[in-house]
Amino acid sequence: MDARPSTCSIGAELHGVDLAEASRDDDLFAELKSLLLQYKVLFVRDQDMSRAEHVALAERFGALEDHPVAGSDPDHPGLIRIYKDLDSAPEHYENAYHCDATFRDSPPMVCVLRCVDGPEVGGDTIWVNMALAYQRLPERVKDQIEGLRARHSLEATLGACMPIEQRHELKERFPDAEHPVVRTHPETGEKILFVNSFTTHLTNFHTPENVRYGIDYAPGAGDLLRYLISQASIPEYQVRWRWTKNSVAIWDNRSTQHYAVQDYWPAVRKMERATIIGDRPF
Repeated sequence: MDARPSTCSIGAELHGVDLAEASRDDDLFAELKSLLLQYKVLFVRDQDMSRAEHVALAERFGALEDHPVAGSDPDHPGLIRIYKDLDSAPEHYENAYHCDATFRDSPPMVCVLRCVDGPEVGGDTIWVNMALAYQRLPERVKDQIEGLRARHSLEATLGACMPIEQRHELKERFPDAEHPVVRTHPETGEKILFVNSFTTHLTNFHTPENVRYGIDYAPGAGDLLRYLISQASIPEYQVRWRWTKNSVAIWDNRSTQHYAVQDYWPAVRKMERATIIGDRPF
């Protein structure tokens, strides 16, 4: 297996590997996981895997989780079908920098996404190294955000366009989660900037150290959060991947964000994703 770095900051394309075989071979899977921790997102082309093999590979990382809105393939629990075709209107959810499902108390640790069908041009995905984004923050900002926590909401994002009763029911099932603004990677020890488009507000900013008068809170906390979220859009931290049929991306959801570029409608784009249950950020 040959890993060729995609950029100076994040990502590697693998050559000479069969991911279906990696789901059955302990040594090969261990090498794959080591490369994932190193590069944060791995890309492989021409992987003609069955859905069962896709699920088997993902399950080597851990148990799979369902999606609260999209649901799973009925024959392969945990395999989410993200199908955009001529009957689908353009949407505005995936084209934002985000970690998957940070509205959960324990967001996913890893995701395995395969292109089933895609446009000839367009529909790329961007990934961002959020450990590097934290590392390169000004020291005064690192000091300011140490110990801060933030709220992440499914209701305010995917639920926002639902009728009010349905939206409230969604929040009952998936209450807003609270996470540290800077999390620690449980395997590498890296510090990671952990706010994204699911993040609604800072929850413990309103203290005497940050707020002289009450009027300081609204612009102060909001401006700081917007600044932190904007770090994901810096190209020096990114890699952009052009999909082809049967290409696969495996990413560490703890240390990255991604953005699915919505520039291809009305072309067809069909993706299938397996998402592995993670741990509670600390």
